[in-house]
Amino acid sequence: MRIPKLPSRITVEGLDRAPHRAFLRALGLSDADLGKPFIGVASTDGRVTPCNALLGEFARQACAAIRGAGGVPFDFASISVADSMSMNHGGMRYSLVSREIIADGVEAVARGHAYDALVTFAGCDKTLPGMMMAMVRLNLPSVFVYGGAALPGKWQGRDVTVLDTYEAVGAVLAGDMQEDDLRALEHACLPTLGSCPGQFTANTMAMVAETLGLGLAGSATLPAVSPERGDLARKAGQVVMNLLKDGPLPRELVTKKSLENACAAVAATGGSTNAGLHIPAIAHEAGIRFSLDDFARVAKRTPLIADMKPGGRFLAKDLHAAGGVYAVLKALLERGALHGDCLTLSGKTLEDELMNCRDPDGEIIKHEPIMKTGGIVVLKGNLAPGGALIKVAGLKSLLFEGPARVFDSEEACAEVVKRRAYKAGEVLVIRYEGPKGGPGMREMLGVTALIYGQGMGERVALLTDGRFSGATRGMMIGHVSPEAAAGGPLALVKNGDRIRIDASAGSLSVALPKAELSKRRAKRPKQSLSGVLEKYAALVGPANLGAVTHSGARKA
Repeated sequence: MRIPKLPSRITVEGLDRAPHRAFLRALGLSDADLGKPFIGVASTDGRVTPCNALLGEFARQACAAIRGAGGVPFDFASISVADSMSMNHGGMRYSLVSREIIADGVEAVARGHAYDALVTFAGCDKTLPGMMMAMVRLNLPSVFVYGGAALPGKWQGRDVTVLDTYEAVGAVLAGDMQEDDLRALEHACLPTLGSCPGQFTANTMAMVAETLGLGLAGSATLPAVSPERGDLARKAGQVVMNLLKDGPLPRELVTKKSLENACAAVAATGGSTNAGLHIPAIAHEAGIRFSLDDFARVAKRTPLIADMKPGGRFLAKDLHAAGGVYAVLKALLERGALHGDCLTLSGKTLEDELMNCRDPDGEIIKHEPIMKTGGIVVLKGNLAPGGALIKVAGLKSLLFEGPARVFDSEEACAEVVKRRAYKAGEVLVIRYEGPKGGPGMREMLGVTALIYGQGMGERVALLTDGRFSGATRGMMIGHVSPEAAAGGPLALVKNGDRIRIDASAGSLSVALPKAELSKRRAKRPKQSLSGVLEKYAALVGPANLGAVTHSGARKA
């Protein structure tokens, strides 16, 4: 696609743009610079989390490459809310909200300043989809670069991550671990900057970026502290200048087929259930309706072929050594589980790009599937007419049935779990924590890790209209749609109702006749909202459609 006249010319051409040019000269621009393309370089740089702490340096290297290739870079930072620091308290309500703030903020700067193209950098869970949503919404020539994962720590002779520390808290509460060991693990589990190193949400969405063609090949699995990260940042600056000439543009890359490929990549690696929120949200920005049903359809036909944590054994660095994302995609393409005719940033098709990639190593990327269907399953039934998500990778049993133990907030359930005042066989129900109900659809790794660390990960089930971390494992079902606050049937469940979860059949139901459900009435807990949460609750849509807050792009 031929790129039209540069948007930035509106700010520099004409007699009445003399003040604009003066402002730009104050930034150090020369007369020659005023005639060059203006490139926005957006990052979520900041010292609020190790995930994003390196992004400023990467952005500066991209800026240098842009200038060297004949462009003028304008770097700016967006916010980030780290799930790590907002976990287990009310701050988690702001995590998913931050995805929208990032997308809106990048849109505002890029449109307000009339930039011609974008390079975006992100490092933690919501920052990645937020940047990708902005790219697709703006549909400017764009390159996405992931900041990379941290290296694992060493403890008692094995690789450990922060997930081990989350679960160790539960082990201490259960009396199965000493506090001194937990303290040693806490000091060892995160030795470098970067995102969580398993196939958790950040690495899952980095894989999505590569698969969609929005990100540079090889960028998803390269560790954050690798010297090659600087090379990737500089390459992004060079590539975006090439995209200015002929594209492709983001909406040429994000198509129904490429979105299906992204779902396949997530399913094949046992990736984060949060992808079930973020992929539909990215599609929404392109004017494509893509729901949890579409995710389910692809996941069902895609084999689980990568043995990745938390359900498996390996980390992002291990997958990188085995060929990275493209090695997984090549294996899927050869199995007929991928659309090879989708475009990539290079302008070549995905099939062409994969031709010379490595074959499966047999250990990290299996020759024979670990499971015939993907590591994520969508459940439906009278408790989730719009769907719910469970990660089945690593589960010993796909069937669970038991009496409900109902909580109207995460805190109420967490208190019971901390005291171990629950029983094997129960289904712990946490409701009114969906996008509207929370508001903010809190992530509940704190609770799920405690349960798993107490040795109860598959002896109880947890069911919620909230969401989970990519690091969550066990019999945990989230994203129940419609949510309780929107009148979903989860609001009608009472203590003792028998709930059946069958991941093999893809079903989630409560043993109650329609007449009984129709007769019941729910009373939603009162909320006092203001600020961003009030605005978010008023605008946000259902989780099965991505929990988006605007009407989306017009369909092409």
